[in-house]
Amino acid sequence: MVTAGDLVVMDPDELELRLGEARRELFNLRFQLATGQLDNTARMRAVKRDVARILTVLRDREIQEAEGTYVPPAPSRRAVRAAAVEEDELPTADEAEQEEEG
Repeated sequence: MVTAGDLVVMDPDELELRLGEARRELFNLRFQLATGQLDNTARMRAVKRDVARILTVLRDREIQEAEGTYVPPAPSRRAVRAAAVEEDELPTADEAEQEEEG
């Protein structure tokens, strides 16, 4: 289960990817339920809620963009590190902390 705080800091492409994965999983769970193969029915509820959380964050961003108040979240430590690996420039621990703080 993904928390709303985790979703808020994701970029729109990653949210769309997660939404697609969650919808596919929900489809598979429904199929398993129909064929009598689903053991954990609570998983359906959790996946439905994940889909709703993702859609809520996407809609909230859409509204903020329309109002002109959307501020993209700062890149995560993982994203900074991945970009640095692509450029063969790994940030030092001090640089990573400075980027995280501000």
